[in-house]
Amino acid sequence: MLYLDIPTANDYADLAAWRGDIGVSLFLPTTPVTLDTDADRIQLKNLAKEAISQLEAAGADKRRVGPLAEELDDLVDDGDFWRYQAKGLVIYATPDNLRTYRVPNTLEPMVKVSDRFHLNPLLRSTSFCNAGYVLALADGSVRLVEVSGELPAAAVSVSGMPTDAASSVGEASIATRSYSGRIGGSEGKKVRLRQYARQVDAALRGLLAGSSLPLVLASVEALGAIYRSVNTYPHLVAQGIEGNPERLSDAELATAAREVFDALHQAQIADWQDLYRARLNEDRATSDLVRAARAATYGAVGSLLVDMDQAVHGTVDEADGRVVFAESAGADSYGVADEVARRVLGSGGQVLAVRAADMPEPGQPVAAILRWAL
Repeated sequence: MLYLDIPTANDYADLAAWRGDIGVSLFLPTTPVTLDTDADRIQLKNLAKEAISQLEAAGADKRRVGPLAEELDDLVDDGDFWRYQAKGLVIYATPDNLRTYRVPNTLEPMVKVSDRFHLNPLLRSTSFCNAGYVLALADGSVRLVEVSGELPAAAVSVSGMPTDAASSVGEASIATRSYSGRIGGSEGKKVRLRQYARQVDAALRGLLAGSSLPLVLASVEALGAIYRSVNTYPHLVAQGIEGNPERLSDAELATAAREVFDALHQAQIADWQDLYRARLNEDRATSDLVRAARAATYGAVGSLLVDMDQAVHGTVDEADGRVVFAESAGADSYGVADEVARRVLGSGGQVLAVRAADMPEPGQPVAAILRWAL
C-alpha cells in the first residue's frame, strides 16, 4: 500500500509564500517496501550532507544551520516514519520546521538551498499521477482496489462498506417492493440498487476525503449509471471499466485502470497544447522564460506548463519580473521556472509540471498561456 500525503491548495499557498534565511528542499525516490528502506535513508543522509555543505559554503549562520541538520538527522533515524512510504519523498526544511510529503511518483534525487522552497517536483505529483483506485461494483459484491505505478494491486479495507446489494438493504432479493410502494421487479431493483450505491459512496467518503487521486468505476453499464447518479467524490473518472468486475482479478483491474490514467494524462496535455497553439496566433502564449517571468509577475499567466526536470538558476525581480541568470544553484539563487510557477499560482493560475517530451517547444523550461497580450 502507498502511504500518501498530497498537499492541498492551502498547503501549496503556504509553501509558495514562505520566505526565510534558510530553506532546504530535498527530493528522493523511495520504496513502499518497508524491508528495503535502508537505501532510502542512506540517500537522504547524503542529500542532507550536500545541503549543509552548500549552506556552509554560502556562509550561513552556524547557529541556524545546526538545528536544521539536527532535524534532518532525526528524520533519517525515525524508524516509524520509514515504515510507511510511497514512491517519492519531498522534504521542506528550515531551522524551525520540517515538512514531508509522500508522493506516488518516482522523483529524481535533488537538493535545493535558497530563501524559498522548490515546488516543481511536488507539483508533478498532483498534476499527473499514475496511481488511484478502482471501485469494482457488482450486485453481488463490491471492492476497492488501490493502483500504483509499479506495485501489485491491493484490495483496500473500507470501514462501513456493504458486502452486496441485497444485504445492504436488509432484503433477500433486491427485486422486492420498495418502502414508497413502488412496484417490485425491475423498478424495485433500481430503487434497491440506488440505496446500495449510496451506502457504497458513503463508505468511501471517509477514506477518500481530501484526496485528489482518480477513482475508476468498474461495473456493468446499468449499475454504473446508478452509482454515478449518487456519487459525491469529485475525482470519479468519466471513463470506466465496462463489464462485470467479479470476473476480473485485482491485477486485471489495475491494468485496465492504468490505461485510463494514461488516457487522462494524454488528453489533458493534448487539450493544453491545442489551446497554446491557438493563443500563439493571438500573441497570448510564450515559451520564452524571460517573457513568462514578466507576465507571471503582472498576473497575466492563466496556465503554465513547466519542465519538472530542467533547472535554470537565477533570480526574478519582485517588482517587474526581470530575470538575472546564474551559472549554478546556490544559496543566493533559485530555480527561475519554479519562481514563475509560484507567481502563477499566487495569481490564481494553473500550473502543470510535465516531462520534457510533453513541452510544446522542445528544450524550453516553460510554456505559458496568457490571460491577455503583453
